[in-house]
Amino acid sequence: MDHAHDDCIFCRIIAGRAPCHRVHEDELTITFLDIFPVTPGHALVVTKEHFENIFEASEESLQAVAASARRVSGAIRRCLAPEGLAVFQLNGAAAGQSVFHYHMHLLPRSAGGSMKLHTRVPGDEQELRQIAERLVAALAEVESRD
Repeated sequence: MDHAHDDCIFCRIIAGRAPCHRVHEDELTITFLDIFPVTPGHALVVTKEHFENIFEASEESLQAVAASARRVSGAIRRCLAPEGLAVFQLNGAAAGQSVFHYHMHLLPRSAGGSMKLHTRVPGDEQELRQIAERLVAALAEVESRD
């Protein structure tokens, strides 16, 4: 897509030059599991066009991220049955943004669990793959009914 940055991991994922556990994709967004998940099912909804933050993102892309987040959140709820779901988006290093490409986190939560937003502990590859497969199947089931 236009405005791709070779030094951006999300742009490389979108271009197919870096792997991911894809959950959902449409014209403007891609959703995949975070490879450093805080909790099982931690997903990232990413704009396909490179925008550094909310201040640069187009209104159309922001709306698409919100729609994808809602759709994938429903699949997370059906498949993983978390007690809660944190939805958050960070802008700038001072806010905790670590990848400077607009994205939203969908983070399943349990009562009493840690409220941290990031980790640097890689997820188990097999678990990530299995969760992604379950979420893809749940999304396909909903789309087949629509």
